[in-house]
Amino acid sequence: MTKAPKFRSQAWFGGTSKDAFMHRSWMKNQGMPADAFDGRPVIGICNTWSELTPCNAHLRDLAERVKRGVYEAGGFPVEFPVMSLGESNMRPTAMLFRNLASMDVEESIRANPMDGVVLLVGCDKTTPALVMGAASCDLPTIVLSGGPMLNGYYRGEQLGSGTAVWRYSEEVKAGRMAVDDFMAAEAAMSRSAGSCMTMGTASTMASMVEALGISLPQNAATPAVDSRRNTLAQLTGRRIVEMVHEDQKLSKILTRTAFENAIRTNGAIGGSTNAVLHLIAIARRIGVELTLDDWDRFGRDVPTIVDLQPSGRFLMEEFYYAGGLPVVMRALAEHGLLDKDAITVTGRTVWENVADAQNFNTEVIREFDNPLADQGGIAVLRGNLAPSGAVLKPSAATPHLMTHRGRAVVFETIEDYKRRIMDPDLEIDETSVMVLKNCGPRGYPGMAEVGNMGLPPKVLAKGITDMVRISDARMSGTAYGTVVLHVAPEAAAGGTLALVHEGDMIELDVPGRRLHLDVDEAELERRRAKWTPPEAPESGYQSLYVSTVLQADQGADFGFLGGKRGAGIPRNSH
Repeated sequence: MTKAPKFRSQAWFGGTSKDAFMHRSWMKNQGMPADAFDGRPVIGICNTWSELTPCNAHLRDLAERVKRGVYEAGGFPVEFPVMSLGESNMRPTAMLFRNLASMDVEESIRANPMDGVVLLVGCDKTTPALVMGAASCDLPTIVLSGGPMLNGYYRGEQLGSGTAVWRYSEEVKAGRMAVDDFMAAEAAMSRSAGSCMTMGTASTMASMVEALGISLPQNAATPAVDSRRNTLAQLTGRRIVEMVHEDQKLSKILTRTAFENAIRTNGAIGGSTNAVLHLIAIARRIGVELTLDDWDRFGRDVPTIVDLQPSGRFLMEEFYYAGGLPVVMRALAEHGLLDKDAITVTGRTVWENVADAQNFNTEVIREFDNPLADQGGIAVLRGNLAPSGAVLKPSAATPHLMTHRGRAVVFETIEDYKRRIMDPDLEIDETSVMVLKNCGPRGYPGMAEVGNMGLPPKVLAKGITDMVRISDARMSGTAYGTVVLHVAPEAAAGGTLALVHEGDMIELDVPGRRLHLDVDEAELERRRAKWTPPEAPESGYQSLYVSTVLQADQGADFGFLGGKRGAGIPRNSH
């Protein structure tokens, strides 16, 4: 008879040693029976629940559903908390803490007796942070997202999370909407548990984990309050136990092919630019080479077929009812844009997961010959203004601005922008190019979502709703516009962006993938000689962050966190 494999957790709980006694005895103060430690798979449920992270405030309930599934499959579930990252509340930006949270996840997994992990995620940065940390350990792992909230409604109009905020705030600045009406929309936008119901970063990253194959099908779109989200949680609990028995580690699923599939899927859904940073960082952790140019190479010719805000009309609720992400992935596969043989956490291939998906609403999920944008994906721009690259989301941009030359109006910091933008004497019009500096990984620090700068009132008053905007910042996935982001190297690192002066001419050529500052090299060298870097924090976490964070084109991870370190058995604690 073949002896059953000994799971990792038995290094803690197995045997009759003093150490095993200690590990089991203290766990038993929670009322756990002796046979809980008999060698069955121990499943860690890594939970980002927090009342300060509204999008994740319902995850305790989902965790109970996961536990039910783990027990049904013969496992032993143990729930543990990790740092939660709430985009709507954290300052200066949740992105400042993504890498820190990933370290929390990695070390919590490695230090504790678990054989497999369920990652409970929701709000934007919780998904990449947990996947990054888990990738560094490489245990059998499955992701469960909290799901999007129900559609917002205000006075007969659908409200999309975030997208409505940007639009209404511009209407107020233009004098077309009363402040009282703006305030009245507040409660109407967020009216159920769940994350943003637009194709913002939360929904994008939920789609990315499904496209990568590290969640069960329909993870991306099932609404948070739909009973089928609870069903998905229970099935996730069952499946992770099977994955431990199969030794199906993350590295077996997160292959180069899986990332290529995800990039193409991001183009088809009109996903957030933030996915660029996060997937590059995840790939770096698992040991897969993925570059900024890969995003352009694999996503450039993918049409955007999902008609969701901020690029389109609908919201995640309609996307789910139309068939969800499996419909999109089936369409991509049928048009030769997806590797059908990529393996997933189901134990089946991508194609086996999506082959029977049906489209129930071709307005929401369009046919390939009737796309929302012919070339979706993420445009990667280069030139003397962005030698290491910058990104733009074509599906959310204004077509006539995709090729543009204009005079730079420069804001040295976000505070400078806020101080000057309302000034009626500001020398700016719709042909200008708004430039924002010092908002990148080092400069802010943390690369805040401030790149989608609101337009000046005197331009809005003309009925203009978009201008070319350039920065080393990020923008919310719920935002829109002809916004060039993630300029690298950033201003605080001495990139060319730091040298832009008011009145310089800038050329944007998205079809040609070019971003050019029309200033000769000799003048740039003179400016560079006079430039001084901003003061860096001298102590605390921000000091560590600024001194070790990589640039946007490398995923803005910490340099020392690259590669997977595994989850070997640590030395005894007593």
